[in-house]
Order: sequence, then C-alpha cells, then structure tokens
Amino acid sequence: MKIAYLTHSLLSCWNHGNAHFLRGVLRELVLHGHEVAVFEPDNNWSLENLRRDAGEAGLEAFRAAYPELRSRSYADAAAIEDALGEADLVIVHEWNEPALVARIGRLRARGGRFRLLFHDTHHRAVSDPEAIRAFDLSGYDGVLAFGETLARVYRRWGWSDRVWVWHEAADLRHFHPPAIEAPREGLIWIGNWGDGERSAEIEDFLLRPARGAGLALDIHGVRYPEDAKAKLAEYGARYRGWVPNARAPEVFARHLATVHVPRRFYTQLLPGIPTIRVFEALACGIPLLSAPWDDAEQLFRPGTDYLVARDGEEMRRHMAAIRDDAALRESLVAHGLETVRARHGCEHRMRELLAIAETLMTSPSTMGPETMGNAA
Repeated sequence: MKIAYLTHSLLSCWNHGNAHFLRGVLRELVLHGHEVAVFEPDNNWSLENLRRDAGEAGLEAFRAAYPELRSRSYADAAAIEDALGEADLVIVHEWNEPALVARIGRLRARGGRFRLLFHDTHHRAVSDPEAIRAFDLSGYDGVLAFGETLARVYRRWGWSDRVWVWHEAADLRHFHPPAIEAPREGLIWIGNWGDGERSAEIEDFLLRPARGAGLALDIHGVRYPEDAKAKLAEYGARYRGWVPNARAPEVFARHLATVHVPRRFYTQLLPGIPTIRVFEALACGIPLLSAPWDDAEQLFRPGTDYLVARDGEEMRRHMAAIRDDAALRESLVAHGLETVRARHGCEHRMRELLAIAETLMTSPSTMGPETMGNAA
C-alpha cells in the first residue's frame, strides 16, 4: 500500500508529541513492505524551535534511531499534489494549516483515487472547538481520533461511524528496557510546561511529593518560563532542558521511577486519553506513578501496571515505597511491560490502521459532513 502522511513535523519532536508515535508507526509500515511518504511544511514551528534550542545537532538522535524514515518539506500544497495522487491512503494531521487541510480535501473530492483521513491527537476539539470547526473536512472519508471521548465529539459533529479510535502507542523497537541494567537513582519527569494547563498538578503531584520522599528529581522539557524554573529550583528539582525523544530510553534507564501528570483537559473534558509518555515509560521498564487519571477505556491495569495517587500525600507514600521496595519496582516493571507488549506497540496500531484502510477501500465512498455543526 502507498501511504502519505502530512504532519507538522517528522524531524522535530520539540513540543510535538505526535512525532513520537508517528515515527514508530510509520517505521512499522516501512518494515512491513508498505511505501510511505511523509510531508512537512518548510521551516515549521517545531523544527525552528528545535534548531534554536539545540542547533542541527538536535536532529542527530532522530536520524540515528530512525534511518528508515525521511520527510519531504514543502512550501505549499500545490507542490505535493502529484505525489498525493499516487497514494492509496492519505492522512492529514490536525496540526496543519486550515487552508492546506481544505485543499487536500478538495483534491480528494474532485476524484482523487486515494482515501483521506483527518488525524486528531489534541484536546482542541473541546478546549478550542472553533479552531477545529475551522477545518473544512467535507472532502474527507473519515477521522482518526486518539481516544474514545474525542471520537464522541466527532460523532456529535456528524461523523457517525466514520470516526475511528486510534490510540497512540510505544515504538517497541526503540523503547525497551536497557540491555544491561546500571545503577538507578531518583525520579525523572519528561514533560513540557505548556500554557499553565497543569502547573498546580506538577507542584502537587511531582515537586512537593518528591521533596517529601527525599528523592532527587530531574526534569526535561521545553517552554518553561522563568517563574516555572524558579519553582523547580525552590523544590530542589534539576531542570535539564529539552531532550530528543529518541534519547528518552537512556534517560529513563538512569532513574528509579517516573510520574504521569496529565494535563487538565485529559482529566476533566477528555478522560481516558493518556499521554504517549505512559506507553513509552512502561515499554522502557521504569516504574510509573500517576496523578489522578481515569483509565476509562481500560487500556491498562491501574494498581498493577502503575500506581495511582489520589492526592499529594499518597503520591509521597508511593514514591517512598518505590524508593525502598525492590520487589514492588520489579512487579510494576513486569506487569507494565506485559500490557504494553500485548496491546500497545506501534505494530498493533499499524495493523489497526491497515484494517481501517481496508474498510474504506471496500466500502462505498462517503465524504465528510458539509459542516461539523454547532455541538460542543
């Protein structure tokens, strides 16, 4: 099958979490014999920020870890239309410009032989719905949503049975426990500060409990303003700056445990959607502790694959238990690996995507709704 994916960036994972999953699932497609073309805008926001932060050297980890993958940059949609016309399946990520999204839809509506899917991996459908309604998806065959609660939004907008839940997953070829264990100490958190979506949660479920448990805490991420860095320093946390996602396994391997602190939108408005770091951490064999989060789709086994804290004090106790109880650490690692390897690898998602594509290609073609309505 010939598959084209229009992403914000394949090269850069700087504040672009979809790049993590995209790399893994596209590599699976390539290694299973499919022809994959990836397109990203010239000088996109994420790539420009990566270069400002780390220079061209910031791309080395991706290139070393994913030699099978390439992307083609483009200035406008006209430059790639011929290439898309040769594809069997085209997927457009929601972090693209509305004009591009609409133009690809018109190309399909005018008789393009490919099937066309819109891929949504963000909370904007509930946090900023007008931004998503600005997309003209009338030429699209369906929507890929990275969680059931997000899929329900699209169903209310008229997509009915043409929205599919397509969860993120771990690239098990790259994210795995170290071949040789080395000494581990302290906690690691890899996450971006963002726009204040979880500032209080980071303090309550990460900074204060870590200090209370007497555990050193290393933090990697971007978009930390000076007041946020000051807050980290106040609690004794060590801010390490940006780390390429391809290097995350080696970072996890140096620490006793990591913590899941979901953004508020994924606990209140879109419950059941975990950050991709949950999949990656479990795949790397590091014990995981989580702030309150409802695993509404039963992706994991809370209490078995990872520990959940209802408040900061319970998180402190969990951290202390992780520090002192080797058997607990071993149990969490073994069960977390078992679940991810059985259900949540990028090969699993590749097979789900191929099944969706088969459904589209063997069913009568039906384009998207003329408008996505006014439902919230």
